[in-house]
Amino acid sequence: VFSADRIIAMSFPSSGKQSFYRNPIEEVARFLDTKHANHYKVYNLCSEKGYDPKYFHYRVERIFIDDHNVPALQDMLKFTASVREWMSQDEKNIIAIHCKGGKGR
Repeated sequence: VFSADRIIAMSFPSSGKQSFYRNPIEEVARFLDTKHANHYKVYNLCSEKGYDPKYFHYRVERIFIDDHNVPALQDMLKFTASVREWMSQDEKNIIAIHCKGGKGR
């Protein structure tokens, strides 16, 4: 079992015009690299869009969940197994999880 202080919920790390009202991807990467270097994994729950995982050193897992929908049980089992495995590797490991707005999925 792991505590909530190892979980970051955020809105979509964006670029271009969207970065004016959502998290700029470069700033998200800088924050994670500064505060949790080599100990973070990003989970993108957005089915509608993605980004280049290089920003996060390819530690990105994408679970395709449609906005305003309940995820499939298979997707939730895959997600929870991945989180459990990542978190158990090191007590410093954290996850950063997002959908589009940061609260819906």
